[in-house]
Amino acid sequence: MSHAPNQPTLRDVVAAANIVHRYLPPTPLHHYPMLDRLLGAEVYVKHENYQPIGAFKVRGGVNFMAHLDAESRRRGIVTASTGNHGQSMAYAAQLFDARAVIVVPENANPIKVEAMRAYGAEVVFHGADFEASKRHCTALEQEAGLRFVSSGDEPLLIAGVATHTLEILQTQPDIQTILVPIGGGSGAAGACLAAKAINPAIEVIAVQASGAPAAYLTWQARDWRSAPSQTFAGGLATGEPFMLPQRILWGLLDDFVLVDDDELRVAVRLLLEKAKTLAEPAGAAPLAAALRLRQRLAGKKVALILSGGNISPAELRQCLDAQIPEAIQL
Repeated sequence: MSHAPNQPTLRDVVAAANIVHRYLPPTPLHHYPMLDRLLGAEVYVKHENYQPIGAFKVRGGVNFMAHLDAESRRRGIVTASTGNHGQSMAYAAQLFDARAVIVVPENANPIKVEAMRAYGAEVVFHGADFEASKRHCTALEQEAGLRFVSSGDEPLLIAGVATHTLEILQTQPDIQTILVPIGGGSGAAGACLAAKAINPAIEVIAVQASGAPAAYLTWQARDWRSAPSQTFAGGLATGEPFMLPQRILWGLLDDFVLVDDDELRVAVRLLLEKAKTLAEPAGAAPLAAALRLRQRLAGKKVALILSGGNISPAELRQCLDAQIPEAIQL
């Protein structure tokens, strides 16, 4: 693309909400007293794991497909994904009778791949990681005349996913802090856009895996940085940043926290125990960060965006075996 895509605004987010809510009901925002005790704060969980694909990204997929003209839908889209974005585009493509080709890494989560196929997408395995899959999209775009959809640098996706934060603040307008996971950055950028436009005093904190810190390093440097991707959290395993979300984050994000895989495993287990809900590792990242930031969050009204629940049985077994540190046991 020869020019930088436009940064969405609150007006775009509200317009997206009008589209998204035709197809997806608002997800619950539940309060859990056991999490309050754990964190010393008033804690609300935004249940994006209750979406039909089990993840927040479906909001962006629906908003994007709704804007696509009939000819583009017929020819189809191509995109790369480690799982949830691919499911989102597959679900939305089925909704709008469009063709979807999803390129996934060779080691992609089989549950997520099965879901993409169930929604009618064509799944292409290519490359050892997300970056290799993304590069292969360029070839398919040219060969087959497909419309490439970036999982991060696409304003319609960001405006769509930002509707999760719009819903949070419609339900609980006096939320003081929002913690949101970041892989590519659309969800975190969306949270910033919505929250800061509604109330600039709301603190937005992004959370990434320390084993895949590209977005964190880029945010720190205010410049493009890549990094190895060595985390078991598929939703956080992004080795290169997306610059449209980054530019939004540079202007609006309050803080950025890295958590390790052990902290993510503990957080998955705690959400199961204390909130009776299933989170994938990326979805548990906000709780992992909140546990680390307990002193800072004490007494505040906090929202954790549980971005998704697409966890494999093998990953879940690891999390159930996680030892909860004495420091955070009740």
